[in-house]
Amino acid sequence: MAGLDRSPRCDRASCMVGFAGRATKRVCYTAPSKAGWRWWRGACRCVSVNRGWKPAQSGRSLRKTFVHVVIIFATLGFAEVILRVVDFRELRDGYQRGHSAVFRYDPELGWSPIPNAAAEFHGSRTITVQHNSLGLRDVEPDATSRPTVLFLGDSFVWGYDVEANERFTELLRKDLPGTRIVSAGVPGYGTDQEYLLLKRIWSAIQPDVVVLMFCVANDRDNNTSNVDSAGHFKPYLERAADGAWRFAGQPVPRPRHAYFNDNALVHNLWLARLAVLAFVEFRYRKVAVADPTEHLVGLIRDFVEAQGAKFLVGLQNHEPQLEAFLQTQKIRYTSFDGAESYSADGAHWTPNGHALVASRLASQFGAGVADIHPAQVPGLPGASVSAIRSAQAPSAR
Repeated sequence: MAGLDRSPRCDRASCMVGFAGRATKRVCYTAPSKAGWRWWRGACRCVSVNRGWKPAQSGRSLRKTFVHVVIIFATLGFAEVILRVVDFRELRDGYQRGHSAVFRYDPELGWSPIPNAAAEFHGSRTITVQHNSLGLRDVEPDATSRPTVLFLGDSFVWGYDVEANERFTELLRKDLPGTRIVSAGVPGYGTDQEYLLLKRIWSAIQPDVVVLMFCVANDRDNNTSNVDSAGHFKPYLERAADGAWRFAGQPVPRPRHAYFNDNALVHNLWLARLAVLAFVEFRYRKVAVADPTEHLVGLIRDFVEAQGAKFLVGLQNHEPQLEAFLQTQKIRYTSFDGAESYSADGAHWTPNGHALVASRLASQFGAGVADIHPAQVPGLPGASVSAIRSAQAPSAR
């Protein structure tokens, strides 16, 4: 700064007035106590003899800030890429690819199938899914005088990992042409949700027979919790202190998947999904209750029979505890031990497994719905369907 002349018009006071009050067009900066106040090119500036110009220091601060911002965004971008590549199951749109296209949040049931939805669904194999106007993966319901059998259940009834024409319900249509078959299965449902679904669709179907298809592998687990294995919240049946049974957890909290699919930012930014996951985990507690399975089966039986229909149970495998209850309650049942299943992703029935199930059910029904007499001798542990039917044959006549 050598060679600049001191000007009496440029002093600390005038410089500060110019800076704070904006009274002049002079650009002024605060300087250390050793600063000199000099006049240069018609403007009053604060020049630090020891440190140089203040604008230079401001430029360095801006550069540092810019570098920090770049580092932050680069780190966030890297984290976003890592989350997408690793593909954590907890950050997916749904249980499997295609889930969000055919299912949605439901405040009463937890989740429910979207009516008339169609999509590819990826489990152990890729299948095509088409829902009817009721949201069921089934043919469109029609007004018919034929007796109707409704199969109520979870992914085994829905047809996880098989095409629609490979399911046992479709095969039964060929074996029982005089009977209307309705497939009312929803993946992940527990017996509690199946009961609520049955009440919801009853007036549209009005079945003559309801067959509850019980999944031995996980239905009891589903019935004792308010969260399924994929993280969806659900209603649950609990026993109050006074001994009364009541449904709780309704309206069902929105799961992380609902935020993933309904919010554009969260849907497209996996870091936002991670934030939502943390919020949901912190906000909603998981609930565990005493196993209400037998009571739920009794509720479904009571509801069905109150409508003048018949009630049966199909078991994925033998289950001694539930079978003892069914025998005590004189509820007719059979099991499907030996049905071929996939080795992964829920061990659902293969097309061959569905064929075996259809064959056993066809023999159970005999000539049709008229052969069903639920008040007769119930199934016995280890007894084959044909043996049960033989035991009932005299009464059926």
